[in-house]
Parts: sequence; structure tokens; C-alpha cells
Amino acid sequence: MEIIALQGHRKENSGKVEATRIRRIGQVPAVMYKSGGGESIQFTLESAAVRPLIYTPKFRLVEISLNGATHKCIVKDTQFHPVSEEVLHVDFLELVPGVKFKAAVPLRFAGTAPGVKEGGKFIPRMRTINILTTPEKVVDEVSADITSMQLGDTIRVRDISGLDGVEITNPAAVPIASIEVPRALKASK
Repeated sequence: MEIIALQGHRKENSGKVEATRIRRIGQVPAVMYKSGGGESIQFTLESAAVRPLIYTPKFRLVEISLNGATHKCIVKDTQFHPVSEEVLHVDFLELVPGVKFKAAVPLRFAGTAPGVKEGGKFIPRMRTINILTTPEKVVDEVSADITSMQLGDTIRVRDISGLDGVEITNPAAVPIASIEVPRALKASK
């Protein structure tokens, strides 16, 4: 699992005027919540340091150094400017050992489907999957095996093989991928 280290700076004031001042000097306001509940911490991060964390399809853990302490977190929410797509605010969730948390991780497809070799078109229906796990068992992606998919087949959330300590929270009947039969093959049959 990839971990990104960030240096945070404690924020004394809050409010709209303070947030605007922080953004003007090239920083991003942020807040960190504890996964088991408790007091939140408001701080700022360098705008350039946040980019590799936000603008990626990968799921990453974050280690934030703040006032001499290191906090292991995940990104819970990000707010963007509606026109410029600039990061306006980031919410982090601090991970507490043994306490379960929810996250959305990338869904990857493993193998080659025989239906594609026969001329079918592979259509992924989902790109991320929701999980419930503890920090010790967290995974950076979930893989679905597609090696048995024939023309016209669909795989669903329930077809994903079990992961140790990770519970998938998406409804079991939701399709995650299918192999479409092209018109040319339909007409030849």
C-alpha cells in the first residue's frame, strides 16, 4: 500500500475570510476527524503537496505530521472550485487501530475473458467498490476475476472472491462488468 507523507500546519482561526487568506498564500484548508469519534483538528497543507493525493485514481494512505505527531489517515472528501477545479478544502479521516471505517477503493479486472477473444466487447460497469475494514486489513484495490466470462455474461458484486478482513458494502446483485455480443456476431447466428 502506498503511503504519502504530508506536513500540516495548525490553523488558529476559522471562517470564510481566513480560508480565503490561506488559499491566497498557496495553501489548502483541511480538517481531520477521528474514525471512532472525538475532536476534529483543523490545519492547512501546501497546495502542491495535495495534488498527488487528489488527482489520482489510486487509493492511498496519508501520514500527516502535525505539531510533532504523525496521524495515519485517508481522504474522506474533497471540495473543488466549480470553474477552476482548484482544491478548496480536504477532509481526512484518522484511522484508529481496530476501528472499522468505510472507503471506496478501485476495482480491477484480472485475467482475459474468453468472450472477448470470441469478438465480444468487455464493458466495465463500476470503477470503484465500497469496503468496510480496519486499518490493519485495508487493501488498495479489489480484483474481480473475469477468466470465465463468455459472450453475454455479466459478473456481479457477489462474484468477487472473499477478502480477509474486508467486507464489500455494495449490494450483491449490482453488475460490475459484462461482455456485450456485437451486432455482427448476433446476425451470423
